[in-house]
Amino acid sequence: MRKGLATLSAFLVSVLAVGQNMRHEADSFIAGMPENLQYRQECAVREAISGNLSLLESVRNSRNTAPTLPEGVSTIDIEGKYRLYRPVTCGEDPIPVLVYLHGGGWCFGSINSCAAFCASLALYADVAVLAVDYPLAPEHPYPEALDSCLDALDFIHANAERYKLDTAAVSVGGDSAGGNLAIATALKLIDAPCRISLKSLVLFYPVLRAWNDKSPLWEKYAVGYALDGGIMEAFNQAYVGAYDPKTPLISPLCADAGSLAKLPPTLIINAERDILCSQGEDMSRCLEKAGASVRREVFDGAVHLFITVSGQPTAFNRAVELTGEFLKTN
Repeated sequence: MRKGLATLSAFLVSVLAVGQNMRHEADSFIAGMPENLQYRQECAVREAISGNLSLLESVRNSRNTAPTLPEGVSTIDIEGKYRLYRPVTCGEDPIPVLVYLHGGGWCFGSINSCAAFCASLALYADVAVLAVDYPLAPEHPYPEALDSCLDALDFIHANAERYKLDTAAVSVGGDSAGGNLAIATALKLIDAPCRISLKSLVLFYPVLRAWNDKSPLWEKYAVGYALDGGIMEAFNQAYVGAYDPKTPLISPLCADAGSLAKLPPTLIINAERDILCSQGEDMSRCLEKAGASVRREVFDGAVHLFITVSGQPTAFNRAVELTGEFLKTN
């Protein structure tokens, strides 16, 4: 009995320490962000919507730097659209693959943005990761990015033997706007099935309503927490274009229960101090009510961006661990 209590106590202390680390790192991350960065990026997106792309191109270029990847991972750039990560020790047998969609509000980001996460996950979980360089808004609004995600599944089917990918173990994931595209891809397959069936979904702080939902957490964290409300509204406008933002493939929380029930097992990871956190909670509740399999984790004290921007290593590493465990068991 005492041994069990001691083990539980040690576990609780460990959990508390992780949460404290996440909060401390997030505070340092926020303090280190350049002044008015989010506002300047918002202005760049709004200028691009009006037809002037110069500022947005500058933002894109500043964020498109290739990181140094860990040893033990091989990478192949394919057709100017994909980058495939594989652990070098995986041998010749087909292995599971995660199609990964980077964040950036559909307006910036690239396969370089998510490279550190993709490489780390490939190493940790012994999976292949196919990062997709989808077309960006506002030049390419909905549904162009979504269409390219579906194309990636066709690519896997057509090239599974060449790249030793297990077509019976294909998952889709992404962060922020990429998380939106991941779940939208799964919803799209319900009505337009391809030759690939999805095994699971992994969503990091996903956009699930493409408008200011005025949730208490949106209001609380709208300024100064790594994703300001103003830039998120600009992202939404750039991506949605002429469509109704309540279109389920744009705002998955608008999908009906019947569609949600058909989604594969889903992992949602939210940052606690994030305008999108309530959306993850609402989606988790809707999936549970629909009878779908869902697991949701909230990273205490964390803020947006921990997948694609360095500075929150505890949240990043925990995300890799949780994803790897989820992919192995779902």
